[in-house]
Formats: sequence, C-alpha cells, structure tokens
Amino acid sequence: MPTIAIFFGIIVRMWHDDHPPPHIHVEYQGFEALVIVETGEISQGALPRKAAAIVKEWCLLHQSELMNNWHKAQRFEPLDRIQGADRD
Repeated sequence: MPTIAIFFGIIVRMWHDDHPPPHIHVEYQGFEALVIVETGEISQGALPRKAAAIVKEWCLLHQSELMNNWHKAQRFEPLDRIQGADRD
C-alpha cells in the first residue's frame, strides 16, 4: 500500500483499487483507522483524539489532492506524495 504522507508520526496510505467511499488508511502509534476523504471523519478503527483532529484538518486541506490520488489508485497509477501537516 503506497504511503502518500508522513507527519508527526502519522502514516497515511491509500490502496490501489480500494472500495468506496474514497478514504485513506492512517496509522499512529499502534492505532489504525480508515478516514473518509470528503469529511475527514474516521469510519473504521480509532486514533487518539489529537491525532484524529490533525488528520481531519489535513484531510480537508488536501481534499483535492487526495481525490486526485483516489482516481489514480482506481486506475492502478502511481500515487503522488502529499505535503504533511508539518510541512515535510
């Protein structure tokens, strides 16, 4: 699964040809969650409150880039890295 961003120890990945709705896979200190691109809300799993808030804000800020990657993933194309919340 391609890693598209890493920031503050949060790893964001997206699978190729994954199921709808458009979402990202997030890992942080042993926690795992699926986060909906459109809302930034966790749909499965869990993250600590502060990490969830950072991911939500980042997701909403980079929504167009995430959707572009989602469309690429559906076509099995290489995904673009997205700047992290820490400006990496």
